[in-house]
Amino acid sequence: MDLPKFKYHPDPMATGSIGHSDAECICCGQSRGFIYSGPVYAIEELEECLCPWCIADGSAHDKFDAEFTDAAGVGGYVDPSPVLPAVVEEVAFRTPGFTGWQQEHWLVCCGDAAAFVGRAGRAEIERQWPDAIPSIQEESGIEGEDWPEYFRALDKDGSPSAYVFQCLHCGRLLGYSDSH
Repeated sequence: MDLPKFKYHPDPMATGSIGHSDAECICCGQSRGFIYSGPVYAIEELEECLCPWCIADGSAHDKFDAEFTDAAGVGGYVDPSPVLPAVVEEVAFRTPGFTGWQQEHWLVCCGDAAAFVGRAGRAEIERQWPDAIPSIQEESGIEGEDWPEYFRALDKDGSPSAYVFQCLHCGRLLGYSDSH
């Protein structure tokens, strides 16, 4: 069975937000071979019990008032969000989120949400996404001789980590970093 397509999170298996599982979805009651393992913001505890299909069609949001990314964080907590409300809703309510050290936020470019492409450390950024370095540095606010040391410390599985996005329109790579 093919996973649903997520415009703003094109490969949630590669990013670790969705994994193989025989678990039954608490929303639809089906075991489809995949389960969501990213963050869920809801009154009920919904850890690793929702299938990707119930996220994609909005039924998990409708049934549990679940958000997978804080709606206020689409656009980086600017007021007002630089994207249309329909885009915020698609990212927050119908797109798998990702896990960060601090409160995650979703980057935007060209008037639209960007696609989340992965969590990264220095090695991944240098190998796969070197064009994201200026954005990550700008978002970090770290300048001068402190930047190379901070950049060397970035670790995909440790702290600090970077989160890389790609604009769906101009192709620009964007990113930010955080730590625990």
